[in-house]
Amino acid sequence: MGSAEAPLLTLGILALDGCMLSSVAGPVDALRVAEKIANLKQPRFAPRFVAHVISARGQSRVHTSTGLILDGVQTSAPPIDVLLVPGILAEDPGALCARADEFDVEVEFLRRLHASGVRVGGSCSGTLLLAKSGLLDDRHATTSWWLGATFRKHFPRVLLDIDQMLVEDSGVFTTGAATAVLNLVIRLIGEVAGVDLAHQVGRMLAIDAERQSQAPYISMAMLERPRTSLAEKAERFLRTAVDGDVSVTALAEHCGTSERSLLRHFKAHYGISPLEHIQRLRVERAKALLETTHLSFDEVVERCGYSDVSSFRKLFKRATTLTPADYRERFRLRARGIDAPIAL
Repeated sequence: MGSAEAPLLTLGILALDGCMLSSVAGPVDALRVAEKIANLKQPRFAPRFVAHVISARGQSRVHTSTGLILDGVQTSAPPIDVLLVPGILAEDPGALCARADEFDVEVEFLRRLHASGVRVGGSCSGTLLLAKSGLLDDRHATTSWWLGATFRKHFPRVLLDIDQMLVEDSGVFTTGAATAVLNLVIRLIGEVAGVDLAHQVGRMLAIDAERQSQAPYISMAMLERPRTSLAEKAERFLRTAVDGDVSVTALAEHCGTSERSLLRHFKAHYGISPLEHIQRLRVERAKALLETTHLSFDEVVERCGYSDVSSFRKLFKRATTLTPADYRERFRLRARGIDAPIAL
C-alpha cells in the first residue's frame, strides 16, 4: 500500500446503474479531504489516496438514482485495495431484490476480485449484492436497518446484526444506512495513515467516527413485516396490547400456537424472540412519547406497560444505546417557545 513515508489507499467503487450518488461521491470526497489535510500537515511525505469508479461491464458511464450521469467510469479494473459496492435506490425491499437480480455480472466480478485478495465492502442496500455473491455466507454482517427482514428471508446463512453501523468479517465489510459508508472510509484512512488523520477527516466532515450503532435511528413503523398469517395475528394483537400486561404465553394463545412454535417463527422471520419483539415494541412506543410529548419518564414507562422504571430505563438504553434523556434531547420534535429542559 505504498511506502512507510507515504502510505497509499486505492479504493474502487463499483459502477451500478441506479446507484445512490452519495454512495459514490461521499467516499471520493472523503479521500480528497484526507489528502488535503495530510498535505497541509506534511507536504513532503503526505499519504496519497486514490479512488476509481469501475465498471464490471465495460461501461464508461452510468445513470445514478437521481438521473444524473456519472461519466469517465473506468472500463477495466486497475490494482485496488478495497472494492466498495454503493447503495441502490428502490421503492421497497421487493423492488430492491428485483434490481439486485439484474447485476449478475457485477456479482461475479465481486467474487473474482475477492478471490484475488481484494477486500470488498457493501454500503447500505449494496450489501444485497455481496449477499448474492455468497461472500457473506456464514459471516457476520450488517445492512441498512430497514432491510433486515428481506436479508433474513433471502440470505439465511448471513449472520446479520442490523443494530451495527459497520462490520468487518475476514476482509469483507458491510455498513448500515447510507451515511455509514463514510465511517468505513474513515476507518480505512486510519489503517494506512493513522487515527489522528482519520479523526481530523471525521471532524472536517462532521462524521462521528466512533458511532457504532444504527439502533437509535431504527423505526419499527418503517421496518418490513413478515407476511405470514401468524405474524399478522401477532402484530394485530400486540398493537392493542403492548401497553398492558402482555406476555409470550398470552401472545401464543391468541395466535393459536405453542410458545415453542411461536419462538421458531419469530427467530426465522424477525431474527429475535417473541419477548424481545414485545420489548422492542415497548421501546418504540417510549421513543415516540419522548419525541412528541413532555411526559415525565415515569409516565412514559407507565404508558409502555411497565411498572419498574429502573428496569425499563436499562432496557431502553440497551435497545437504543442512549439514555432516555439523551434520546429526547437528540430526537424530540422541538416546538417554538417550549424548549425548556425536561427532567428524566
